[in-house]
Amino acid sequence: MDATHSQAPDLLARALTLTPPVAEQRPVTIEQLGRTRVDEYAWMRDDDWQQVMRDPSVLRADIRTHLEAENAYYNQVMAPTEALHQRLYAEMRGRIKEDDSSPPERDGPWFYYTRYREGGQYPVYARRAAGEDGAMTGEEQILLDGDAEAEGIEYYQLGAVEHSPDHRWLAYAVDTAGSEFYQLRIRDLETGQDIATLTEESYGSMEWANDSQTLYWVWRDENNRPRRVYRQAIESTDRELVYEESDPGFFLGVGKTDGNSWIVLQASDHTTTEMRLFDANDPGAEALLVSARESGVEYSLTEAGGRLYVLTNQDGAVDFKIMSAPLDDPRRENWRDFIDHRPGVLVTSLIGFENWLVRLERANALPRLVVRQLASATEYEIAFDEEAYALGAWGGYEYAVDRLRFSYESPSTPTEIFDFDMASRERTLIKRQEIPSGHDAGDYVVRRLIAPARDGEMIPVTLLYREGTPLDGSAPVLLYGYGSYGITIPAGFSTSRLSLVDRGMIYAIAHIRGGMAKGYQWYLDGKLDRKHNTFNDFVDAGRMLVAEGFTSEGRLVAHGGSAGGLLVGAAINQDPSLFAGAIAAVPFVDVLNTMSDPSLPLTPPEWPEWGNPIEDEAAYDYILSYSPYDQVSAQAYPHVLATAGLTDPRVTYWEPAKWIARLREMRTDEGLTLMRTNMGAGHGGASGRFDALRERAEEYAFALMSAGLADAEAAEAAAAAE
Repeated sequence: MDATHSQAPDLLARALTLTPPVAEQRPVTIEQLGRTRVDEYAWMRDDDWQQVMRDPSVLRADIRTHLEAENAYYNQVMAPTEALHQRLYAEMRGRIKEDDSSPPERDGPWFYYTRYREGGQYPVYARRAAGEDGAMTGEEQILLDGDAEAEGIEYYQLGAVEHSPDHRWLAYAVDTAGSEFYQLRIRDLETGQDIATLTEESYGSMEWANDSQTLYWVWRDENNRPRRVYRQAIESTDRELVYEESDPGFFLGVGKTDGNSWIVLQASDHTTTEMRLFDANDPGAEALLVSARESGVEYSLTEAGGRLYVLTNQDGAVDFKIMSAPLDDPRRENWRDFIDHRPGVLVTSLIGFENWLVRLERANALPRLVVRQLASATEYEIAFDEEAYALGAWGGYEYAVDRLRFSYESPSTPTEIFDFDMASRERTLIKRQEIPSGHDAGDYVVRRLIAPARDGEMIPVTLLYREGTPLDGSAPVLLYGYGSYGITIPAGFSTSRLSLVDRGMIYAIAHIRGGMAKGYQWYLDGKLDRKHNTFNDFVDAGRMLVAEGFTSEGRLVAHGGSAGGLLVGAAINQDPSLFAGAIAAVPFVDVLNTMSDPSLPLTPPEWPEWGNPIEDEAAYDYILSYSPYDQVSAQAYPHVLATAGLTDPRVTYWEPAKWIARLREMRTDEGLTLMRTNMGAGHGGASGRFDALRERAEEYAFALMSAGLADAEAAEAAAAAE
C-alpha cells in the first residue's frame, strides 16, 4: 500500500480490505488513420445498444453480470456509511418545501402553475381562473398529475408540457425508460382524458400553431437523433413531414417567437445555425428560410415591438451583436445592425415584449439584465450587489405587458423571484425559496477569487464556506467544474451542497475555459485543439486553493458530471496527488472511441466540439492526448467513484464501466475504484425528485469519506439508527 492511503481512516481502511470485481480483458486491436490502439474492455459495449435503450432487459448477460458485480462491490464498500447517507438525505430533503409551487403565470383567462404535494416525487400541472380584478379565483383544475401518472413505473420523466392557445388541449411528452424516446400525448382538458398518442419517437418538444389544432413536433431516429419535424392535426393519424435533416451532425428543435407570429424550426450543431419559419396563423404554411447555414455562424430570433431581433456572431462578432429585421420578411438580406458587438460583453439571450427588449449579458464572469424601451431607444441595467450571483429571466405567456419576471440567487442566498415593472423600475418580490429546516445566509461566506492559469489567463473561482471554517489549509475542498459546450456553471444556490459546507468542506466552482464565464472566446479557448486549457484551468484552480491556504495537497475532491466527468478524469490523470477523491457522474471518458463511432447519438453533432478522429489525424492525436480512458497510466490515483445510467443515450454506460476497469487494473496504489450503475435510468439518474436526492447523498457520503470527514459521524449515525 502506498503512502497516500497507508494512514487511511477507519472507513477507508475497511473498504480497502474488500475485493473488487476484476473485469475480463478481451483485447480488441483498432486500426485507424495508420494508428493502432488496443481496447481490452470493448466487449462491454452491447452490439444491440439501441434496443437496450428501449428495453434494458435485453442487455447481454455477461455485461449485466459485470455491472451487477460492480454495484454489489459498491454497496459493500459504502455499507458502513448507510446511516450517514440517510442523515445526508434527510438533511437535503428537510431543506425542500415539499408542498411547493411555482408563481402562477397568467395567460388570458387562466393562471398556470406547477406544484408538488407533500411527499410527492413528480410535479402537478394545474390552473385557476383569472378574475375580473386580475387575481386568481375559483377552484384549481389539475391538468396533469405526475405522481398519479408515474404510479407503478420505475422511471417517469416529462419533457415539454404545453397547453394550446385556446386552453382546450394539453400536449405533453413522457419518457418511461430514461432513453429519451418520448411518447407525445394529447389531453382534452374539458374531459381530463387523453385523446391520442401521436408518436412514441418524439424528441420531447413540440409547439402549437395558433389554431390550437395543429402541432409541430420533432422525431428521433433509431440512433436517438432528432432528424425530422412533423406537422399534425391533433385528432388525425396523418402527419405531414415539413423538414428532414440530412446531416447527422445537426439536431432539430421547434419553438415560437415571443409575439406568437412565427413557428421556429432550428437546425444546429455546436457552432452553426439554420432557421426556418412557419406562419403560426396558417396551419398549412410553407417554410421561410431565414439564413442558410454558414459554418461557424450562429443566430437566434426574438420578436419584439413588431420586429424580429437577431442575436448573431456573424461578421466576427465573437461575443455576439444584435441586428433587426422586418417581422414579415426576416431573411438575412434584410438584417440591419441594431446593437454593435462589444468584446468581452457576451449577450446570452433576448426576451421580447410589445414595447421592450430585454437582454441577458455576461461580463467579468457575472450576469446582468439590461432593459431597453423600444420607442425611446433608452435602456438601463438592473443592479445587484453580491460578489457572485446567478440570474434568470423570462417573459411569461403574455406579450403586451410591462412586467418582466426574473430570479436572483447566490451560493448563500436562496432563489428569489421578482416581478419587475419595466416602466416604473419597481421590483416586487413574489416568491422566496423557503428552507423548512432553516437557513441564515449570514452563516456563510461567498468569495470570488482569481486563479492564475499556467499560460497567464485568470480563472474565476467561486467559493462557499461556513463562517468560522479554518482557512489554514486543514479544510477539505470539493472542487466542481464542467468546461464544455460553452455551458457556464452559475454561482447559484444549492440546498444539497450545504450538507458538505456545514461539515467543514469548502465548496468551490472553477469557471474554466470551455464555458462562457468570460465570454464566447472563453469557450473557443477550451475546445478542439485548445481543450487541454479546460483541464489545466481546473488543476490550476485547485493548486491556487492550496497556495492560498484554503486547503492542502491531497485534501480536494474533484466533482463533475457528463463532460464534467471528462474533466475529472483528465485532471486526476494529470495531477493525481492534488486530490483525495474524485466523483465522475455519467462521465464522458472514452472520448476517442466515442468520437470514432458515428452510430452513437451524439457523435456527429459533437465533432465541432472535439474534432473528427475518423478523418483528421491531428484531431485523433489531440483527443488521444487527453481522453481519460486512453491516458490511464501506472500511477497512484485518488479514490474514484463513477456513476452510470444503463439507458443513457448521451454518455453510454460502457464508458464509465470501461474506465473503471482500466483504472482498477492500472493504478499502482490500493485506493478505491468504484462504480454505481442505475439499471433503470438514463443520463439524469433517478427521475423522482427525492430519488435524485438519494443519489446525490450517496455521492456526498463518498466525498466526505474520501476527505476523512465521515468516520466519526458515520459511527455516530449508525449507533443512533440502532
